[in-house]
Amino acid sequence: MTLQQLKYIVTVAETGNITEAAKQLFISQPSLTNAIHELEKEMQVTIFNRTNKGVAVSNEGDVFLAYARQVLEQASLLEEKFLHVKEQSPRFSVSCQHYSFAVNAFVDVIREFGGEKYDFTLRETQTYEIIEDISRLKSEIGILYKSSKNEEIIDKLIKQYGLKFEELFTAAPHVFISSRHPLAEKEILTLEDLEEYPYLSFEQGDYNSFYFSEEILSTLDRGRNIKVRDRATLFNLVIGLNGYTVSSGVISNELNGEQIIAKPLQVDEYMIIGTITQKNMPLSRYGKAYMESLKKHTGSLI
Repeated sequence: MTLQQLKYIVTVAETGNITEAAKQLFISQPSLTNAIHELEKEMQVTIFNRTNKGVAVSNEGDVFLAYARQVLEQASLLEEKFLHVKEQSPRFSVSCQHYSFAVNAFVDVIREFGGEKYDFTLRETQTYEIIEDISRLKSEIGILYKSSKNEEIIDKLIKQYGLKFEELFTAAPHVFISSRHPLAEKEILTLEDLEEYPYLSFEQGDYNSFYFSEEILSTLDRGRNIKVRDRATLFNLVIGLNGYTVSSGVISNELNGEQIIAKPLQVDEYMIIGTITQKNMPLSRYGKAYMESLKKHTGSLI
């Protein structure tokens, strides 16, 4: 296995086409195909599935490519250190629940490392997918919460996939409502206060069990329920329908404006919000910077 072979498979994965990858790499198509076959044979892995439309990365290929990119980044660090060669296009990915501080930290990393070319991904996605993304190295860092209701299941999955959880902070449940909501002047809200208003939550797809709900207290019976996929839609409905959602209470006026406010919810519960990463894999420089930025943005909440 050589660094050149790893560069070959990364380029093929990015283009999805052997012919196009060969052009970018300035080698012949047969030479590229042979190099990939040799690597697959040596490592006893099928990285690509061949189709009529080109090539598609296999499930085990996803994991192999993630490790390959880590190796190439380490090689790039050596070149920067001793040959003064700048990395051409840094790559970094985060999968998280819908938290503004996760976005703020991501912005910090791009400002620090962005340069002229980069390939960064921030996936605000479903809870189970976050765990799956980190286990398959689709993302380097995941962010989610645990509570008394879901902790056993989340910890079981984290252990099963060889991951680790690191707490950022513990939050008391809050309600996000519009600044013009009829309850906006109250200091603390109760579940009884909220009974007549629409409840908004993030849809969890095939894993819609309350264990994977992004909202704490999701098992409560509510008369008016609306499920959405993205944060902008949820906040628009909160404003337009006098709806509410339950979360950590951490909100960014810079990102979300001043129309959404957080009010403490009077319940005996907690949210432990933290990161998940691969247990035995060191963080990249981008991952380390992201972790530091997360702590900076959440340090006052500890």
